[in-house]
Amino acid sequence: MANIKSAIKRIDVARRNSEQNKPIRTEMKNAVKNFRAALNEDRIDDAKELLIVADKKLKKAANKNIIHKNQASRKLSRLAKELNSKIAG
Repeated sequence: MANIKSAIKRIDVARRNSEQNKPIRTEMKNAVKNFRAALNEDRIDDAKELLIVADKKLKKAANKNIIHKNQASRKLSRLAKELNSKIAG
């Protein structure tokens, strides 16, 4: 346990921030998971809609600095690539 006052405060701030970030991170992960599930079940129309939802969740997390903006772009690019390869056959 920290003894210095500023270190104690940083622990509290980190705990508060992680509690605020956790629901957004969970929404993001669930959106990606739902997209992949639809893709694996060959529900292409649902997958297209879920890709848009995943895009919104990833960008929201990136804007709030929960994940890096490049990571969000990379994930979205890979999801779109999966969808396009599934459509192409």
